[in-house]
Amino acid sequence: MGCGSSSDCGGCPSQSSGCGGGAPQQPQDLTAQLHELSSVKHVIGVVSGKGGVGKSSVTSLMAITMARKGYKVGILDADITGPSIPKMFGIKEKAYADEIGMYPVKSKGGIDVMSVNLLLENDTDPVLWRGPILGNVVKQFYTDVIWKDIDYLFVDMPPGTGDVAITVYQSLKLDGIIIVTSPQDLVSMIVEKAVKMADLMQVPIIGVVENYSYFHCPDNGKDYQIFGESHIEEILQKYGLLLLNRLPIDPTIANLCDQGDIESIEKTNLENVSLPE
Repeated sequence: MGCGSSSDCGGCPSQSSGCGGGAPQQPQDLTAQLHELSSVKHVIGVVSGKGGVGKSSVTSLMAITMARKGYKVGILDADITGPSIPKMFGIKEKAYADEIGMYPVKSKGGIDVMSVNLLLENDTDPVLWRGPILGNVVKQFYTDVIWKDIDYLFVDMPPGTGDVAITVYQSLKLDGIIIVTSPQDLVSMIVEKAVKMADLMQVPIIGVVENYSYFHCPDNGKDYQIFGESHIEEILQKYGLLLLNRLPIDPTIANLCDQGDIESIEKTNLENVSLPE
């Protein structure tokens, strides 16, 4: 008799792994465990469907916002091949490790940061690793780094839906994600991919931040939609999502990031965003 007949299962070498016959197998739990000395209350992913929408700056602004509210905050920079968080915060100190684990580096404002650039000899050294290795590094930043008494750990994810994103969704205990987009119709279409991936991975969506939404001219006080008319309302209505805020094109933020002084920004425009308690 062929495979699938219960009378043949007793001597089948595939019985333990499941072959379609017998009782259905339980799905494998891929959730990673934090270091035994770590304490993290909430893990928030910051994602985008494509690059160039200011995801890392939104991650930084969210972290600064919550730190100013009195929470202990960390940033796990999961954009391994394009890390920018240390530069934005002006962090030049390298992370270190001992027999116990790895330790994040504190920013001037007390935010714990772990990024591959804090491990490289030179910030400009390229990371020439394939997808599975990238995913494993991100997982190690979660399991091997000692995150002490963190209320909110923000994960700055790489754009798209590749290996690293899948690793984060499957391995990290995400309380939710924030999707970053910009007004172009093309980006709005790609946002739908991020929404559908979160749905497939059963991860809640906290809301959407539309970055580069407009430019406020200081000379005449008018707002200009540099990237054209926004289409985000269509996506919000289609999927029942919450708009967290529309952020303007702000040269001040760009300058502060270039100077490594993002924490000196006066207002983040994300002060009213509510995160899981």
